Amino acid sequence: MTSGVPKGENCLVDMDSKAGDLFSAEPADAAGSGGVVGNLPLKELDGLWLPKGLSASVAKEWFDRRRASIRPWGGFVDHRKFTKPRNFGELCQRVVRNFDTYNSNYTFIFLGLILYCIISSPMLLIALAVFVGAFYIIHLKSLESKLVVFGKEVTGPHQLGLAGAVSLPVFWLAGAGAAVFWVLGATMFVIGSHAAFRELEGGSEMEELFMEPV
Repeated sequence: MTSGVPKGENCLVDMDSKAGDLFSAEPADAAGSGGVVGNLPLKELDGLWLPKGLSASVAKEWFDRRRASIRPWGGFVDHRKFTKPRNFGELCQRVVRNFDTYNSNYTFIFLGLILYCIISSPMLLIALAVFVGAFYIIHLKSLESKLVVFGKEVTGPHQLGLAGAVSLPVFWLAGAGAAVFWVLGATMFVIGSHAAFRELEGGSEMEELFMEPV
């Protein structure tokens, strides 16, 4: 019952050690969650530019994998390989199989149509520049201090949404909706036509399997 002083000393020691643990763990948690603590490594900053689950390395890996699986363009556009399907069953089979065979080629055609649409429309280029500039400014502000909008902290994905909201009027003036429908329509026409009329890989042996009408 007379051990009040030792208890007080133990209490002070425990509180000091807990306080030390608390403040020493805070930078590790912040660094692990992608926060800004001191001099943040470049790879940590790079991850803040893309939504959660994405990064520059993931995008590059996806691009390289697609490029490596492209079928030769010479065979892709060889006019001797284009014939009219014998029946509806063969048409469906061609579309399914060609989508699987030329998936990477079709992907780059889609990206090429998007690029053409952007380059051919100066207003879309301006709208994209406004979007990128807005996102860049918002991102820099969030690195300096917590960016709070309507009482909520603006995180990485929210930064993209906020930049999109800021640049939305410019996209509307640029006719972005019509551009999207043009890209989708052109993609469906080009890719759909190729998939329907391109003979299957394997030549006549493969075509013979689908000669009978459905």
